[in-house]
Amino acid sequence: MLTALLVIAILVLLIVAHELGHFIAAKIFGVRVEEFGVGYPPRAFIFGKIGDTEYTLNWIPFGGFVRLYGDEGKMEHGRGSLVDSPRWKQAIILVAGVAANAVVAWILFASALHLGVPQPVQAPEPGEKAQLIVSSVVPGSPADAAGLKPGDEIVAIEDGRGEKLIVLTPTSIVDFVKERGGKPIQITFLHAGSTSTAMLTPANAVIPNAAGRPALGIALVLAVNRSLPWGESFQQGFKQTIHAFKTVGRDLWTLAGGAVRGAPNLEEVVGPVGIVSYVGDASRTGLGSVLLLAALISVNLAIINLIPIPALDGGRLLILAIEAIMRRDAPRLAIQLLNALGVGLIVLLMFVVTYNDIARLVA
Repeated sequence: MLTALLVIAILVLLIVAHELGHFIAAKIFGVRVEEFGVGYPPRAFIFGKIGDTEYTLNWIPFGGFVRLYGDEGKMEHGRGSLVDSPRWKQAIILVAGVAANAVVAWILFASALHLGVPQPVQAPEPGEKAQLIVSSVVPGSPADAAGLKPGDEIVAIEDGRGEKLIVLTPTSIVDFVKERGGKPIQITFLHAGSTSTAMLTPANAVIPNAAGRPALGIALVLAVNRSLPWGESFQQGFKQTIHAFKTVGRDLWTLAGGAVRGAPNLEEVVGPVGIVSYVGDASRTGLGSVLLLAALISVNLAIINLIPIPALDGGRLLILAIEAIMRRDAPRLAIQLLNALGVGLIVLLMFVVTYNDIARLVA
């Protein structure tokens, strides 16, 4: 329950920040903002009214919105109308939401690095507590068969005679396993906050470039929680934001390419149920990890909103570009129909990814 509330809080924060970008840009360019709402209607109550803008709280707590005078399909004209503004101003107002998500992602990355998040190290410094984390698992390996997953923490390892490995490092475990080929090894690990124990037998031909060496089929890293000063955290946070945009953009491009070929890979696409699971896992490792995940979600929201699908900012930007080329407004009825189609596609995608989320949970 607490995790679900945390997810709602993150989504509301990021969506309200997105709408705040539209709001600020609209105010700068003289477009009338009739309502700035937290949550979606029906309306709960009005915080107040400043100028032409009502500030409201609404009953459905999954985001927020801005209602602009003369917005798409309303046929409202006159001073402060969005549709009467130059197209370049309309474009900036649309892009401002994406820019707001990028700025919020930067702030969240910087805050996470300042609070401290697990970082891979060669060796911990004196006084630091290191965690031995599974970074990847070879498909079909003994570790895969035993249920180990990336992100699990190895806390103990011993052989069938009860001999324990005292110092846990990637190198010491490789040496420990290498000497016990074909003999059972017991590994104790933490998965999703719960302690589990598995009995594995090292096998040959698990690692492609070391076929003759007994292995379990896991890659390990030492990780420690390190916090950075604010100045350095903002520098590193900016770099991480750029890297996240490149990574997410590349992944979505690959997904789109698969969809065009008729074989979209939706296995790694996460919906609301999956986000709850990820946030729950992150919350167990501290606030820094939660902020890191929130930053990644903000980057995803920014990029998804740029996709040229009707009803999204990217779709509206595409229509503005077509109108600029044609030098006339697009028919309002056509825009309304395209928006309805866009909403239908989004609902269908949410249904598919939610189904995948649930399938992963029950698998």
